[in-house]
Parts: sequence; C-alpha cells; structure tokens
Amino acid sequence: MFIVRDIFHLKFGHYKDAKALIDEAFNKKMFPEAKSMRMLTDFTGDSYRLILEEGFDTLAAYEKNLSEGMGQGDWQQWYERFKSHVNYSHREILKQVM
Repeated sequence: MFIVRDIFHLKFGHYKDAKALIDEAFNKKMFPEAKSMRMLTDFTGDSYRLILEEGFDTLAAYEKNLSEGMGQGDWQQWYERFKSHVNYSHREILKQVM
C-alpha cells in the first residue's frame, strides 16, 4: 500500500477556516476515493499544519483518482478558497512495508 500525505502549513489563526473547508470537501466527496483516509494536525514540531493522509493500493490508483476528482469545476472553486489559508504545502508518498 502507498500512503500519500498532503501537508499544509497554515497561516496563523486560519486552522478553523481551513478545517471547515476540508470538512466541506469531504462531505461533498471531493477527495479521491482512498482505501483509507485521515486528517491530522500538529501536536509538536512545526506549528499550524493540517495533514491529509490517504492510502492507495497502487500509485496508478492514486493518480487515476487524483486526475478524475481534482480536475472538476467544483474542486477548482473549492481549492481557490482553501489556498487563501495556506502558507505553503508539500506532499509525501510513502510505501508501507509492514
């Protein structure tokens, strides 16, 4: 299985708004259909992070779901609103070995 982590470093004081937008997108099924999904926030380390972690059986499944869902108009409009709460982000793709 592959674990994809999208790590968003939020602007100070923007957690509640960003979390509400993630909840909105989740409820509207705007995220790729993953085998597993969870949302995390920092407890120690870098502050004001919102982390989306999703599991996929293959990288091809991740790429297919990513291109299908995130190319739609609803996604683009939602993402424009979400971006205003983010300083920067990065993505990690990990292979689960155990």
